[in-house]
Amino acid sequence: MAKISLKDRIARGVFILDGAMGTELFARGIEAGTCNDYLNIDSPDIVLDIHRAYLQAGSDAVLTNTFGANRYILARHGLADKVEKINTAAARIARRAAGDEKYVLGDIGPSGDFLEPLGNLKPEELKDAFTEQAKALAAGGVDGFIIETMTALDEVTIAVEAVKSVGDLPVFVSLAYDPAGDEFKTMMGVDPAGAIAKLIPLGVDAIGFNCGGLTLDQYVKLARIYAGQAEGKTALLAEPNAGRPELIDDKAVYKVTPEEFGQAAKEIHSAGFNIIGGCCGTTPEHIKAVAERLQMQ
Repeated sequence: MAKISLKDRIARGVFILDGAMGTELFARGIEAGTCNDYLNIDSPDIVLDIHRAYLQAGSDAVLTNTFGANRYILARHGLADKVEKINTAAARIARRAAGDEKYVLGDIGPSGDFLEPLGNLKPEELKDAFTEQAKALAAGGVDGFIIETMTALDEVTIAVEAVKSVGDLPVFVSLAYDPAGDEFKTMMGVDPAGAIAKLIPLGVDAIGFNCGGLTLDQYVKLARIYAGQAEGKTALLAEPNAGRPELIDDKAVYKVTPEEFGQAAKEIHSAGFNIIGGCCGTTPEHIKAVAERLQMQ
């Protein structure tokens, strides 16, 4: 039996995403500074193994290993001409892991620069870059897209327009927040109300948050603020980090246990979020704890 569409599936209730890719790559011996996106070409079996581990843990969908696979970030590794090859390969690896019953989200991260006048990017060139990446992911067979770890609304808007220009697949958008007194804002000053007001009219299928510098309690608080602002007008997604990292022997160490993460996910779900996964520091064990907690509800 063919699986239902991604839009229909997320409307049915809890939808569990995967956890961190980088954390799992480091655990498998990939050194810091490596172009993780090129591993889709150079070491596809490692990427495939990570996808399978998350699916076995209870993920309904995996994100392609393409967070930095736009022409700007790849250029830092001398790979700007490999956008299509890297993204299409990543989507095919994820599809191989997910099969016909689970889902694949094409992962699009920030460009790594700012639009003019703050930075060097021109709007039309940035849209071309995101379109190039989205086309390659679509060619590889993704079921939808997630535009994640964004901080600026102008870049998010261009990314959404680019992705929508290549087809009608679902689009999720996620921003990264930090504490700002008693509130939460992105690095570029975007608060939840501003994000929701801007993104809902763009016709995206889910809005939320990932990454950032929050504790688990703060992620739960942010979720409640988001839900209050959204007022049921859109699906909500959350991919918290495994708390704030501690620097130990020059390494970022995440100490949040799977049990603690699962409890936080339960509280986020109770706030109104049905699409839940993990970001930095999370592992298949964290996602398994999320799946077990949410299936108990």
